[in-house]
Amino acid sequence: MKARLRRTVVLVGMMGAGKTAVGNALARALGLPFLDSDEEIERAANRSVAEIFARDGESFFREKEAQVIRRLLSGRPCVLSTGGGAFLAEANRQAIAERGVSVWLKADADLLWQRVRHKPTRPLLRVPDPKGTLRALLEAREPIYALADVTVEARPDYSIDEMAAQVIEALAARPGLMDRE
Repeated sequence: MKARLRRTVVLVGMMGAGKTAVGNALARALGLPFLDSDEEIERAANRSVAEIFARDGESFFREKEAQVIRRLLSGRPCVLSTGGGAFLAEANRQAIAERGVSVWLKADADLLWQRVRHKPTRPLLRVPDPKGTLRALLEAREPIYALADVTVEARPDYSIDEMAAQVIEALAARPGLMDRE
């Protein structure tokens, strides 16, 4: 039996939590389009997120991010991956609550570090102590991520498809979110 989603699923959480990889697998499993807010920002700006941060600053990026998220939420239901800082903004959380369902992919600092330590595309980690910065970001952000509608724990032994299945199970447990076909 297939399920049809009534609202956009918005994946939130730290860099390295698996929002893009799990989002793609989730979208395939649900037969929905997958969108990534960072990719949409890069496409619109014709620059990478790192280049936008370097040239225009984080506040400019966050403004564009909010605009893109609102635009993407106004379309048909999909799976939407957001940048790690997107859910921190009250306006983004409100827009997501109105038109979607937020899913926090919760991962601990060690798992996040294993996934991001070799990626030079993380502007917030271009600092002398990237591991310490990652831990501090996680500690500061966790109370806000905890406001998400659904929390799914990421584990090192889960495959991407297993993680997507965990998300589907958590979504199916929420009344009124899915129609059975």
